[in-house]
Amino acid sequence: MQRVTIGSQRNPGIDLLRGISIILVVIHHLALRIPLVHTGLSTVFPDFLLKALTWDGAKGVKIFFVISGFLITDHTIRRWGSPGKINVFAFSGRRACRILPCLLVLLGILAVLKIAGAPDFRFHHDSQTLPGAIFAALFMHLNLYEARTNYLPANWDVLWSLSVEELFYLAFPILCLLSGRIPKLIGPGLLVCIFALLALSLPFAEWQLRDASEIWQDEAYGPGISAIAMGVCTALLAHRMPPAMFARLTPWLGWAGTFGVGLYLLDSHILWQTLNYGAPLFFTLSCAVLLLAFYNGWGKATANRFLAWPRQWGRLSYEIYLSHMFVVMPMVHLFRATGENWTFGWVWFLPTLGLSFCLGVLVDRFLSRPADRWLLEKSGLRRPQPSGEASGRIAEI
Repeated sequence: MQRVTIGSQRNPGIDLLRGISIILVVIHHLALRIPLVHTGLSTVFPDFLLKALTWDGAKGVKIFFVISGFLITDHTIRRWGSPGKINVFAFSGRRACRILPCLLVLLGILAVLKIAGAPDFRFHHDSQTLPGAIFAALFMHLNLYEARTNYLPANWDVLWSLSVEELFYLAFPILCLLSGRIPKLIGPGLLVCIFALLALSLPFAEWQLRDASEIWQDEAYGPGISAIAMGVCTALLAHRMPPAMFARLTPWLGWAGTFGVGLYLLDSHILWQTLNYGAPLFFTLSCAVLLLAFYNGWGKATANRFLAWPRQWGRLSYEIYLSHMFVVMPMVHLFRATGENWTFGWVWFLPTLGLSFCLGVLVDRFLSRPADRWLLEKSGLRRPQPSGEASGRIAEI
């Protein structure tokens, strides 16, 4: 969930893809409690589409993972010239400046509400404790904590994906640094091989979870790390492809990626029937192909002209992801308190999306952005933009 720019502008295609993903997550978390197939929309739209909207949140998170690996790798290459020249302390410091302010404030709010006994913030399992949940959220194993103790309240549960990303943030610079210590003819190739194996291991990672608990099937490290590794491989490829070949392939990549991502989002059951455990790999490969096209400017004009709002969701994806359950749960309570009119149950999705976006804007404006800027300045990590931005490629702020 990184911030990206193209010169002085953000990459509209990647922001759009990320925006669609976070919208699917918010819809998913509300649809679990107000199923769309039970609302009046069932008389208008086919069940497969409503079911897809209900369950596409997990797929949206997988898209986030691919994008995260892609952007982190691209930023590393642009800032330090190659992965092997990475400054581990600068990399980790910048990640901390971006992630920790919102995370720490969220954990503080959740702790206060839990201690106050607020209904949606109480723990319902004896093995769950406030110190244990906070420790798990801060040290990359909230997913393990939930697998061991059962689901935490909804506002806590969303933090499981950060455990996967933070593990990547820990391992990535170490692997990059080690590749730089190995002779030049071996190091870069070894790094590519490691992440390619991780990316292609997704079918095995999914198969290995076939008998695991429902929680661990959703939140295990393996599939998430594989999706992130796919993003890493995509960025490494993007920097190695000859420009002329890249330009010729871009339209084909764009349409092929759009078809693959759209097919999996709309009806992944078809792909699972034909590809079995290879279906998730088809999805991450489709995301990778689409990212390559967006990286080279495909769809920029369309995204800029007609899709401003979902692009803004992409820009605020981290803030919306952490805060949206503060909107979802009150909306569910209001729906129930007003008599649960299922015919118009779908109407509740509109204010939920609007208020989730507004809350993300507030978090970004008054917490995330100023805290990130202040921490970067105080730590001495803020410096001029990486070279190469003017070329139309992407780089992190």
